[in-house]
Amino acid sequence: MEANGFGPQPFPELKNDTFLRAAWGEDTDYTPVWCMRQAGRYLPEFRETRAAQDFFSTCRSPEACCELTLQALGMEVTMVPGKGPSFPEPLREEQDLERLRDPGIVASQLAYVFQAITLTRQRLAGRVPLIGFAGAPWTLMTYMVEGGSSSTMAHAKRWLYQRPKASHQLLRILTDALVPYLVGQVAAGAQALQLFESHAGHLGPQLFSKFALPYIRDVAKQVKAKLQEAGLAPVPMIIFAKDGHFALEELAQAGYEVVGLDWTVAPEKARERVGKTVTLQGNLDPCALYAPKGGQRLAGPPVASALLVPQEEIRCLVQQMLDDFGPQRYIANLGHGLYPDMDPEHVGAFVDAVHTYSRLLRKN
Repeated sequence: MEANGFGPQPFPELKNDTFLRAAWGEDTDYTPVWCMRQAGRYLPEFRETRAAQDFFSTCRSPEACCELTLQALGMEVTMVPGKGPSFPEPLREEQDLERLRDPGIVASQLAYVFQAITLTRQRLAGRVPLIGFAGAPWTLMTYMVEGGSSSTMAHAKRWLYQRPKASHQLLRILTDALVPYLVGQVAAGAQALQLFESHAGHLGPQLFSKFALPYIRDVAKQVKAKLQEAGLAPVPMIIFAKDGHFALEELAQAGYEVVGLDWTVAPEKARERVGKTVTLQGNLDPCALYAPKGGQRLAGPPVASALLVPQEEIRCLVQQMLDDFGPQRYIANLGHGLYPDMDPEHVGAFVDAVHTYSRLLRKN
């Protein structure tokens, strides 16, 4: 059966499944690592290519760009340089919900996204798995109500307190749009899915449990069921709720194979709280990549409080992170995304340190 017009694709054989095995909780020979960030906000060569083009025109051409975008349900959305997605006419009153499209047809409007995924999967040639993603319902709601980014989310939270019924209606609309969108990504070639609840930290435990967690759970439940109905193989799903440390136990039981952590969470404490039934992902402070990377490469594991050779600071930070998480049921990542001004060589040093030290950990 096809999903959104995309059936199973004859893709190149996957040559490196370490990330997928870690996500499923299987033992790996080393710790897999990846970093979150749109290429257009980080890689210099992408920014140069895109400079003279409208963001959404670029994204709608799979040949020009294979990145995903924040999608809106019939709302005008623009990309403001240095600011991100902006909605000129945000949702302000309950009747504004009438402006939204039927969530059932949203995925059909996103053929260019699925084409980009298929193209990317083909061009990866099996080197690494391809991860699909989407914003979670509460995070999408904040953009639609706030009209863009906000330090307080006051407009969106006002909806939760003053219009709880309408808030649930909007969150349900977003959930119903997200499920076929994510299933379509898998049909098009995505081999794992990550749901971002980027604005979890603006909700306390009570609001999160009432307005975010039920929809996070429902997305996972429905996506898994729809994949089975479509005859598609299951894929591991990751939930990343930034600053949602107050709900780690609930997130670990929300139907996702992996729980992402931001850099404010101690790995050992997180493992104690979630148990051993899920894989953890994270969580180096992104700003650690501003640290110097020069110096002598690590020849072996740390042996005491003082070492006889100078150490790279990034490498030392990675060593501590890997020690804290342990060698298995773990995917290395930053605690959030890469920043636009970060040196790609420092990112490379981070990745190299994870691969090198995680292999040493397994030998000792």
